[in-house]
Amino acid sequence: MLARLRSYLPTAALGLLIVYFAIHAFTGEQGLLSSNQRDAALVAKTKELAALRAQREDLEKRARLLRDTSLSADLLEERARSLLGFADPRDYVIRTAP
Repeated sequence: MLARLRSYLPTAALGLLIVYFAIHAFTGEQGLLSSNQRDAALVAKTKELAALRAQREDLEKRARLLRDTSLSADLLEERARSLLGFADPRDYVIRTAP
């Protein structure tokens, strides 16, 4: 009887490997059943990317205004006051903890 079962051992081992990989294909970390989590993460990262792009565009606009060719007096005054710690006597200054 053992001699007859020996011929089926490679087939059984191959079948178990196929079942093992099939289970991981469905339930693994990047499996088919975890696509909802990936979609939620993609939506969150897309929103974060949009916010970062808006922030970058704002910084690029401010940097463009500080160049020698197109110097904005208001922006220059704002940056000088914040860096030097000066304020106009008519300004209201609200100090916050860093």
